[in-house]
Amino acid sequence: MSKFVEEIVGLISKETGLSKVEITGLVEVPPDQKLGDYAFPCFVLSKKLKKAPNQIAGELALRLKATDLIEEISAVGPYVNFRVDRAKQAELVLARIFDEGDRYGSDECGKGKTIVIDFSSPNIAKPFGIGHLRTTVIGNALFRIFRRLGYEVVRINHLGDWGTQFGKVILAYKMWGDEEEFLKDPIATLYDLYVRFHREVDEEPGLEEEARGWFKRLEDGDEEATGLWKKFRDYSLREFNRVYEMLDIGFDSCPGESFYNEFMDQTIEQIEAKGLAEISQDALIVDLEQYDLPPCLLKKKDEATLYATRDITAAIYRHDTYEFHKSLYVVGSAQSLHFRQVFKVLELMGYKWAKDCVHVDFGWIKFRQEMMSTRKGNIVLLEDVLNKSIQLARTIIEEKNPELENKEEVAKDVGIGAVIFADLATRRNKDIDFDWDQVLSFDGETAPYVQYTHARLCSLQRKYGRPVSIKIDYGALSTDEERALLKLLEDFPRKVKFTGEAYEPAFICSHLIDLCSTFNRFYQKQRIITEDEDQTAARMLLVRALQVTIKSGLSLLGIKAPERM
Repeated sequence: MSKFVEEIVGLISKETGLSKVEITGLVEVPPDQKLGDYAFPCFVLSKKLKKAPNQIAGELALRLKATDLIEEISAVGPYVNFRVDRAKQAELVLARIFDEGDRYGSDECGKGKTIVIDFSSPNIAKPFGIGHLRTTVIGNALFRIFRRLGYEVVRINHLGDWGTQFGKVILAYKMWGDEEEFLKDPIATLYDLYVRFHREVDEEPGLEEEARGWFKRLEDGDEEATGLWKKFRDYSLREFNRVYEMLDIGFDSCPGESFYNEFMDQTIEQIEAKGLAEISQDALIVDLEQYDLPPCLLKKKDEATLYATRDITAAIYRHDTYEFHKSLYVVGSAQSLHFRQVFKVLELMGYKWAKDCVHVDFGWIKFRQEMMSTRKGNIVLLEDVLNKSIQLARTIIEEKNPELENKEEVAKDVGIGAVIFADLATRRNKDIDFDWDQVLSFDGETAPYVQYTHARLCSLQRKYGRPVSIKIDYGALSTDEERALLKLLEDFPRKVKFTGEAYEPAFICSHLIDLCSTFNRFYQKQRIITEDEDQTAARMLLVRALQVTIKSGLSLLGIKAPERM
């Protein structure tokens, strides 16, 4: 917690009797810097004191006294506003960043707790499309953020390697597959066969029943079905790992849906023992009507299991294995009903930890106003998008800085960073209309803009040519822009914590853009390195703090920060 917030919380708690935890959650930053640095809303005291919030704020502001850290306290409407001592702010913030370095923004709130994150989860026998970009980069960012907050984090790639679609792929391969073509390009061949199946089934509806039969054979351990399934899975994993390597993303566990097959009978027995299961239209279900939910299907009439059965089983296995504090499912909004059903069944089974399962949902990615659909065959390959972005970055580097060292490495960092940031900067609940010009733009609110600002800050340090020290005149940082930068730097740890609480990486993206745009305005107006050694030393410490914080923020998003561009 900020020393200033800590001071404010102590002052208010002493005067109001409110707990420090409650006050901490209410302290906010005013929308206009002219109002002050922090504000406390008095609405919470209105009922207790039976007075209007405006009156409470006025009386409270008169009773609170300034301290070494807080130089001014005033009331504006229902808020008590606090203005901090500028020199003290500069000293505390910059010295802390200097001391913590890349660890700035870390916290111990998660110490001793484990968070499990289920993300990415592509389906085998299908290309890694851009439709899986959101779950993959959001999940990776949350992993990095929670790790920074002190949690033990387990990354799970719940591969889509089971279900009736594999009966379709096996049948399509049996009917139309060519081994020679498969070996040339395994995933493209399987994808084309999957698309063809959905085209052919319109003419021959009986193919659906045949496909279900093949999946039933797979569930029963049929040798031929299992052999084809394993072959498709192995080739798929090779493709996925190539993309994960490009994104610098790893996992701690990649069990896939099939892993839970051996535990599902036990899960169904538990559900039946609780008196929750019943037969409806020859299928085994849990009736959830009284909870305003449709029935949760556990087994179809042919005894084949469903997604819900496997997800319930997986949740139990994960809690037994990791004893998680939270279990996050980074999965699209279209699966919202599914997870409500799964979590409700877990709750009815008596698992108190069901409340700790969270669906971190997100909107669709569209391409030219059309949803991604593997069935229709209009998928855009993620690897193609990343390669195109790297190529564009390479072209720009050749134009602007052809003598740059490590051009290929920088092009990769910038190109991939642009795609990741474009995704994460969009709030999770919003759809993304994928547009090449917008996503690959190197101007405006983009990763390349943030990365270039970082490189500029590194360049200033190289130009300065001497170690940066914390033994400076902190009062020399007195311009409006410098004060704004100090406030943004001080607020960074709070933003990281808030991002974790909201599962919303867009907050860090927005904060980085604010840092960079504020610095660049300052850079245009003021010289950093001048003949005034005291002022230069102070500004170089500020530059160092900005560079460290921006690099830290990019790292939390899974984006590299080149030192030269």
